[in-house]
Amino acid sequence: MVAAGTLATLLVAALASLFMAWAIGAGSSGSTPFAPAVGANAISVMRAGLIVGVLGFFGAVLQGANVTEAVGTSLIVGAPITATAAIVSLVTAAVLVAIGVFAGYPIATAFTVTGAVVGVGLALGGDPAWAKYREIVALWVAVPFVGGSIAYGTARLLRAERVPERVAVPTLAGLVAAIVANIGFTVLGPPGVQRSLAGAVAAALPAVVVAGVDTGRIAVTVAFAVVVALALFRDMTLDEARGQRRFLLALGGLVAFSAGGSQVGLAIGPLVPLLGGEGASVQIPLLAVLVGGGLGLLAGSWTGAPRMIKALAQDYSSLGPRRSIAALIPSFAIAQTAVAFGIPVSFNEIIVSAIIGSGYAAGGAGVSTRKMAYTVLAWIGSLALALAVGYGAFTAVDAVV
Repeated sequence: MVAAGTLATLLVAALASLFMAWAIGAGSSGSTPFAPAVGANAISVMRAGLIVGVLGFFGAVLQGANVTEAVGTSLIVGAPITATAAIVSLVTAAVLVAIGVFAGYPIATAFTVTGAVVGVGLALGGDPAWAKYREIVALWVAVPFVGGSIAYGTARLLRAERVPERVAVPTLAGLVAAIVANIGFTVLGPPGVQRSLAGAVAAALPAVVVAGVDTGRIAVTVAFAVVVALALFRDMTLDEARGQRRFLLALGGLVAFSAGGSQVGLAIGPLVPLLGGEGASVQIPLLAVLVGGGLGLLAGSWTGAPRMIKALAQDYSSLGPRRSIAALIPSFAIAQTAVAFGIPVSFNEIIVSAIIGSGYAAGGAGVSTRKMAYTVLAWIGSLALALAVGYGAFTAVDAVV
């Protein structure tokens, strides 16, 4: 039997988590995936917010476990997050993200949540998880360079006159399809194990081993990539603009799905020590928690995302279809890498870096350098501020309570 006071505390923590999920849906995961598509006039702002919410929900449920567990258990050593600490960290991060949403600046959600969780964890008496911090910082530092460089190279390829778009775009679609075929899904594997579409299909086929390597998964991946590339090539042969637009919207959908898988962990991760495992006040399956977090993302996307979509699509860069495609491809790949390794990552950082890279491929046209500088400062400041406020707020609350 759970005591009434404990149940009330858990309820407040859950409400704080839903508020955080709403803020993320309205800001990071809700606005960034379709911002380039909106900038290219491939979809309206309101329709983008509707679609990204649904896809983000499914991404949260199907891919959210890795980052959720990392945020809940891997950022602090020796001091499990308590209900009060979860409330303080979530409210601190959510308020900072909400301020960014209403001010029109994309605050890096992963920075604020990570800073807040680490801050309250240190205030609890825990030790820094240096190994995990090195992984996180390495990815955060690499994102602007890797994402921007890939976006720049892709945009230059699409602008090259010697490579027809009806060949370049389907080729890129085939590469994206190969990544999709190897994304891990919990529902495709045995309990507690993720399996990709290529892995699931290969497991159902007779094994063919060459030089000690099972070629089944490779063959399925190549076949899937070729089918997608040929389908888009046919579509672009009939109507090049329509085929390009469809690929752009498909990319936006993939990024939205990936955003849900990554960002839901930032909202519900602090609840993990409270709802499962030894010493937890109540036992709730992780899938149920993921569904709750996904619904919070969905609500945020439908109610608050249009403002940020407009900010990213129109204020950061005047994007055409080619530059939008160039921005979304690395965004999708980086997001899935972060999900696979269970590393919290900011979608605002990913998308904005890719937008800059694709923008400079066109000579920097339409890129607001001043706004970019303010955004970077906001990212750095949000991490430091969230850590300091989280530490101070929990210390104050703990002294009173």
